[in-house]
Amino acid sequence: MPNRDLTAFVPMTLSEMKARGWDAIDILIITGDAYVDHPSFGPSLIARILLSEGYRVGIAAQPDWKNPDSLKVFGRPLIGCGVSSGNMDSMLKMYTAGRRIRKEDAYSEDGIPGRCPPHASVVYTQLAKRAFPGIPVVIGGVEASLRRVAHYDYWQDKMRPSILVDSKADLLCFGMGEITVPKIFARLRKGLPLDGIKGTCRYLGAAESKSFTIDSSVAALPSYSDICSDKLAIMRQTKIVEAEMNPWNGKRLVQETNGRMLVVEPSRPPMTSGQFDKFSELPFTGLPHWSYKGKIPAWEMIKDSITVVRGCPGGCAFCGLVCHQGRHLVSRSIDSIVRSTERLARSPFFHGIVSDLGGAAGNIYGHGPKNPELCRKCRRYSCLFPSFCPNYNADQKPLIKLLDKVAAVRGVRRVFVNSGIRLDLAMKQPELTQKIIAENVSGQLSVAPEHLDPSVLALMRKGKAGEFETFRRIFERVNGETGKKQFLVPYFISNFPGCTEANMKIVDDYLEKSHWSLRQVQDFIPLPMTMGCAMYCSGVSPDGKPIAVNKGLAERRVQRDMLRRRHDPNSGGGKYRPFGGRK
Repeated sequence: MPNRDLTAFVPMTLSEMKARGWDAIDILIITGDAYVDHPSFGPSLIARILLSEGYRVGIAAQPDWKNPDSLKVFGRPLIGCGVSSGNMDSMLKMYTAGRRIRKEDAYSEDGIPGRCPPHASVVYTQLAKRAFPGIPVVIGGVEASLRRVAHYDYWQDKMRPSILVDSKADLLCFGMGEITVPKIFARLRKGLPLDGIKGTCRYLGAAESKSFTIDSSVAALPSYSDICSDKLAIMRQTKIVEAEMNPWNGKRLVQETNGRMLVVEPSRPPMTSGQFDKFSELPFTGLPHWSYKGKIPAWEMIKDSITVVRGCPGGCAFCGLVCHQGRHLVSRSIDSIVRSTERLARSPFFHGIVSDLGGAAGNIYGHGPKNPELCRKCRRYSCLFPSFCPNYNADQKPLIKLLDKVAAVRGVRRVFVNSGIRLDLAMKQPELTQKIIAENVSGQLSVAPEHLDPSVLALMRKGKAGEFETFRRIFERVNGETGKKQFLVPYFISNFPGCTEANMKIVDDYLEKSHWSLRQVQDFIPLPMTMGCAMYCSGVSPDGKPIAVNKGLAERRVQRDMLRRRHDPNSGGGKYRPFGGRK
């Protein structure tokens, strides 16, 4: 189109590169997602940050992974390539818990599956090496984070070495890369070595591996061969990784793999609130790239939302988020969020509804330590389990203030909280909880009790068994006071390690008694690096006690079907008397 601004997006076409007056690019970002220029899409965020640092950046979104020429749109990058599977692990994106191919890829145009390859980080790295022989390749994103050490791949049903080993990339960046990635490419531009960068992994050569010294500053993981031969080794590894995850006191990790050393540097400390503001307010268009004709479902879901907090204090055993975003929270300033809301309100697609002010959970904004110095010494895997850390400040006032400020922005009619509410925190935030239910629910409020049996909840590292019922009563009371007909949307997991048929029946009986139809159901998927995955593989709990584990699809069917017969995707949510009717 003649009037299209070819400099609005990070270049994905040759015409966009030329419109910026460039004759080449410095860095090519390769991603397994369609290109959406929005800060909630990791590769797009990294591309914008690199562009703001003065690098000439191009994007190859879902290239033809069988054809190296698909990466040559801009010619050979002068510095290197960055590779990511996108916002999800590529195997999770492609396959269900039943190891069947998903019918939709929410990160592809029109939801068409198959445009991102399995083990995308490996495939794209090898594609880049074929297209540009000798070029440095850095892998990052959630897939790299969850697979940075030896791990179990559920869909292949086998142990794999670090994805850095499989991909033969030059460096792996784990965690959120806003600070780390520019440091990596700055070194590459200057021809400097890549050792010692926090938040990265290197696979040493044979000579360097022989001379590597394991001393008190290093924590040795079980070797890759041990992981393959000893089913308890992955539990030992997971406990070491969790103990060393704190960026302020965590040790370097080392893992012998195929006769060479994998070195994992300590995690990078989280960015500051000011940095979060700066990165979030880069000149994103907030739109899918103009070349797409169809819809991108993931963008449709988040286009009216604003991410306000990073990290998760929970440390739930089934969730990989802490392995990627970390446990320590950082929140954007209210002024920055208001500016983003004002910009959103000017968007042509905006109709007055801010769909979410969220993050890992809907009620963690503004939380942090009472004394930050204590956090620097902490080795807990969770701020909230098995009990609340006395140093954790679950202040409800910042989010209350934020909701009111955003609601006052011109053009905004309603503000919703659609990120799931943590029940354990909701009990400690009575004023905020009441406000969200009364004013900030879009008709459905997502909560994640995950289970109702106390022994399974303990293995999941979730709250207490009675929290869901207590919250449900609060929800009903507030609905009664406001006269609103709103629905709870609870989320339960079947076949978690240690959950027997008898344990699952507690959930099933509760749903039957409450006349509840579920909108969301999930059969457990053992994500790499999570404690749930370690329990699934080893058959023991973290304290070494044997637990029941359902592995085969036939074994898993009983619990899965308990939830599925309660599943009604067309329901308004969890339906129950008196505010949802009978089902």
